[in-house]
Amino acid sequence: MTTCGEFLVKQLRAWGVDTVFGIPGVHTVELYRGLPHSGIRHVTPRHEQGAGFMADGYARVSGKPGVCFIITGPGMTNIATAMGQAYADSIPMLVISSVNERARLGLGNGYLHELPDQRALVAGVSAFSHTLMSVDELPEVLARAFAVFDSQRPRPVHIALPLDVITAAAGHLPVLPRVISPRPTPAPGPLQAAARRLSQARRPLLLLGGGCVEAAAEAQALATALDAPTALTINAKGLLPPDHPLLLGSNQSLPPVRQLALEADVVLAIGTELGETDYDVVFDGHFRIAGELIRVDIDPQQLNRNHPATLAIQGDARLAMRALLDELPPREANADSPGAQRAAQARARLAQEFAGWSHYRQLFDCILRALPQARFVGDSTQTVYSGNHLVELDGPRRWFNASTGYGTLGYGLPAAIGAKLAEPARPVVCLIGDGGLQFTLPELASAVEAGVGVVVLLWNNQGYGEIKRYMESRDITPLGVDIYTPDFIAIARGFGCQAEKARDHAHLSQLLGNAPSDRPLLIEVNQAPPFAP
Repeated sequence: MTTCGEFLVKQLRAWGVDTVFGIPGVHTVELYRGLPHSGIRHVTPRHEQGAGFMADGYARVSGKPGVCFIITGPGMTNIATAMGQAYADSIPMLVISSVNERARLGLGNGYLHELPDQRALVAGVSAFSHTLMSVDELPEVLARAFAVFDSQRPRPVHIALPLDVITAAAGHLPVLPRVISPRPTPAPGPLQAAARRLSQARRPLLLLGGGCVEAAAEAQALATALDAPTALTINAKGLLPPDHPLLLGSNQSLPPVRQLALEADVVLAIGTELGETDYDVVFDGHFRIAGELIRVDIDPQQLNRNHPATLAIQGDARLAMRALLDELPPREANADSPGAQRAAQARARLAQEFAGWSHYRQLFDCILRALPQARFVGDSTQTVYSGNHLVELDGPRRWFNASTGYGTLGYGLPAAIGAKLAEPARPVVCLIGDGGLQFTLPELASAVEAGVGVVVLLWNNQGYGEIKRYMESRDITPLGVDIYTPDFIAIARGFGCQAEKARDHAHLSQLLGNAPSDRPLLIEVNQAPPFAP
């Protein structure tokens, strides 16, 4: 007999799922019956939050949904934080969980792992949550989930299988081919109106967000066609290469780029929330748009959040860019164009803003000389905050972290593991602090077990340094921020990792060059000379 759990695995494999993150439990073992010979790799994290973060990192790199198998009750409460980060950053994630038998749902009798209502628990961090009440519902619900991933703003989807449904007979269900739902095509009328306004603009500005990561070629062509200085959100880094004459980096919170936003007569924002963690990390509310604002977004609700649009266009970012390019006269890139000159002037002023950050620049220069193709996956830590402003890379999906949106500590390590599993050939550098690493430190064991060679660059300032400065700047006596710092080198070696303290940049470069391919290398960098002034 083919059970529902076995059929689920077959259907997922037929739809391209090659990796599942999960911790087996008595309530989910039937999901594992069909895994050993399915061709799907199973990765066991040490905590369900780690499973969600791994799935997140995997999805950001691969573009495919990260899939998790999770037990009911504590498994779902543990993974909810990771779902929150994925929800905030529009990351596709499929969370398959168990739940108590149908006859026991919502009774409150104290059954093992019982929650009053799992669907209510994850309602705010998922596109939808569905409890399967019969085996026959599964194909339709899975199709709905993949339709969200394919054609809507991608976000987590949760499907709960009652224990008596997981084991039910499903041999009568055929394994269906995947039908990919098309993304929404923007209406031609608003696009033509946008093209007219942009063609007439004297001081255009282009703002691109994470919704554009699949459209790097179109983004570069559009910036050139508009001759528009271009700012990228953190999740959009790499859409324009570092030497592009119109690139402003991810510096929308700093005065030089804010001045361009105020001076622009037309601002085109595509695939971006225009949210606080990309446009106002100084939390002063001073990012403002004085001219017309044209917004393009796959999510119609997003078109008027934060900054209401003068002209709103719902549709896929890549399709919208291509349609705009068809309406605009072609133009060659020119470092002496008016837009390039405006961008160059802003970059010169930004360089003055970063005058005291040379130690961070040296750090990233050292890493990129040793690992020029590295992908950076970060937590909330000083190296991430500085790199958000300083680092530019030659392609998207090479820089992402938890400092945006939900802002979760502990994200960096498991997300880096997921990223490495998605593209094993590319070096992955996890940027994390001593405080954040202690949230998910046991995932080092998961990486060793899975043979994942990531570099964990640990920025050690012996506590929650950023929060401490924040308290001091407000005349609050620091409390709870000078936390005990363990011996990370000994701990990492105990988990089976290689681990060293970097003495200086030359030593760091040597360590990076000799990083093992089959296990993590933890490099501790103390926030002290020569790595900090």
